[in-house]
Amino acid sequence: MVNKIIRFIFFGNYFVGLLAVALTLEATQQLRLPYNSLNYFLLLFLAPTIYYTYAYNRVSTKPSATNPRNQWYFTHKNFINWSQGILFAICMALAINLLCRNFDNILKLPSSYWIAIVIIIIAGGLYYGLLPKSFLKFNLRNTGWLKAFVIGFVWACCANVLPLIMLKIETGIGYHDSVLWTWLFIKNWMFCTVNAIIFDIKDYPTDSNKHLRTFVVRYGLRRTIFSILIPLLIIGLISLSIFAYFKGFGLPQVFFNVLPFILTIYVAYSMHHRKNILYYLMVIDGLILFKAICGIIGMQFVH
Repeated sequence: MVNKIIRFIFFGNYFVGLLAVALTLEATQQLRLPYNSLNYFLLLFLAPTIYYTYAYNRVSTKPSATNPRNQWYFTHKNFINWSQGILFAICMALAINLLCRNFDNILKLPSSYWIAIVIIIIAGGLYYGLLPKSFLKFNLRNTGWLKAFVIGFVWACCANVLPLIMLKIETGIGYHDSVLWTWLFIKNWMFCTVNAIIFDIKDYPTDSNKHLRTFVVRYGLRRTIFSILIPLLIIGLISLSIFAYFKGFGLPQVFFNVLPFILTIYVAYSMHHRKNILYYLMVIDGLILFKAICGIIGMQFVH
């Protein structure tokens, strides 16, 4: 029973929705901004859940004895189709409610906000090739090494850009500390990029057969870990230290911001041995949740 619940949460991508909410809460705390509406947070939870489920469901057309997630999608195809329809209907109702309540404010959004919205939508659509091929054949997944940076970029936008856009729409409040915002955006971007590179280890045999030149396929497992993952994380730690010094962060705040980087270095080092799919979904993606929790806790020591 417990195993079924775990598979439902992680294979059904409900954990992904939780990650989107957690990262947004962390960014809201760190930027010391008012919280967005409950309507927005529900939409934020549902949208990535539907998005990732749709993407995986498209390719899970045949059962696979070697891929438990693919097998789960094939076995529960009817349930997935029904749940996707219900969740999409709820998502649309929330979006329409948000639109009706803030229609005038949406029309008054500065052009820079609209440019950000368009970039996020295009990047998200291109990553899984969800845009019609008649419109654009380019698929960011097929660029190999760029894929991880695109994933990190989309998640950083979800955490650090969308909340500002919605805050502007719902309250008219803008954010003006560009230095802090830029650093937090880059930190989220690089952390989520490293997370995506680690996750590519799972797909190494498939990506290699498809000639998809991810970091792991291009450089091998050991070199990816020691020459790419760990150096990126160490650079992140150094930049964190410099920023913390100039911003006058206290020791507890620095400690809780450093913890996710140290844990990720440990997890990256442990990737010498292949793990099952649930390990990647629970532990690797769980690093993002751990980072968000640490960021929120760290802000409790700021006066």
